[in-house]
Amino acid sequence: MISLKNYVKKRNGVPLGHSRSLSNMLKKSLGATSFDLFWKHWNPIWNYYLNRYVFKPLKTICNYYIAIVLTFAVSGFLHDLAGLFINKKLSFFLTTWFIIMGSIVAVFKRYQLVYTTHKKALNYFYNLLLIVLSFFIAKCLLNQIHLY
Repeated sequence: MISLKNYVKKRNGVPLGHSRSLSNMLKKSLGATSFDLFWKHWNPIWNYYLNRYVFKPLKTICNYYIAIVLTFAVSGFLHDLAGLFINKKLSFFLTTWFIIMGSIVAVFKRYQLVYTTHKKALNYFYNLLLIVLSFFIAKCLLNQIHLY
């Protein structure tokens, strides 16, 4: 099993705590050529623990793509729990949003989808567009069932 220190260096290209960690993470994730690769570089510390304690155990008991979506669901729920401490109310907005993003990631993985452009600015746009669109889909969905 790879250590957190080595995992972060592999994902960011710089050691844990390096002054360029944040900028490298943003450049690598936003500039990724697919939405699944975006998440490979986004927040490597969180990614390390989700991969180790959620995704890997899940993929031993269910389909690989379902494990991806469920891992995103767990991450969203943990974010919602953090919001509970701030808002004193449990919202399932982040869980819903993350499930939608996880579903998009699973589709990208399953069909090996990539952006055909080699321009980083367009990759930034596509990745941000998918995040924003999934946000609004989650918001509309929860509004329809009166949970948001």
